[in-house]
Amino acid sequence: MQRINTERCFILHTRAYRETSLLLELFTENYGRIGAIAKGVRKAKATGRGLLQPFVPLFIGCSGRGELLTLTDYESAGAPLLLIGRRVVCAFYVNELLVRLLHRFDPHPELFQSYQTVLTNLEKTEQEQVVLRLFEKSLLQTLGYELQLQKEVETGGALDPEAFYRFDPEKGPILVASNNLGIKNQIYPGNCFLALAEEKLNTAAILRDVKRLMRQALAHYLGDKPLESGKLL
Repeated sequence: MQRINTERCFILHTRAYRETSLLLELFTENYGRIGAIAKGVRKAKATGRGLLQPFVPLFIGCSGRGELLTLTDYESAGAPLLLIGRRVVCAFYVNELLVRLLHRFDPHPELFQSYQTVLTNLEKTEQEQVVLRLFEKSLLQTLGYELQLQKEVETGGALDPEAFYRFDPEKGPILVASNNLGIKNQIYPGNCFLALAEEKLNTAAILRDVKRLMRQALAHYLGDKPLESGKLL
């Protein structure tokens, strides 16, 4: 029997389950991503259901056997994040990345802290794209897929900001001859890699290139199924 008591968490996703319940995907501080059934919370007289939604910090308790637990109690752990418009779409995108990339019961306390930080930053910033790119980079690094961004794969030499490179998500940048650039949406300038490595995404052109780069890197690990929230973005 698995029992979890007074665990900090956020809800990543909810969907209706049977007639009166909800099926929850939870991101917890010490247990990672877990699935839980919230029984009876869709009944007309159920109390506290308003807490069971994304971007509300919670303390929860769960118990059960196997991958899917039963929610036994829940309460607020702080004020909900005030995300509106494009920012809430960005936050749902972050949630979907976690659902797709995290394994069940694989704890990442440092990633839980990063998740809280990215939500807070999205709540406050006007630069959502910068926040998302840096979180994507941090997420891959935490999961053991750190991107090699500062050396050319074949020579081991430093990148030339003015040169152009292909990108292998598992190895890094590969120099492309100027007369053989091929498909441009798969080629990146050297300054794109260096800006991401230094986390200085301070021009519109660099942001565009880094967005393409991170899409390619994430697709390598996400597989062929597209992200639903990515379509909205």
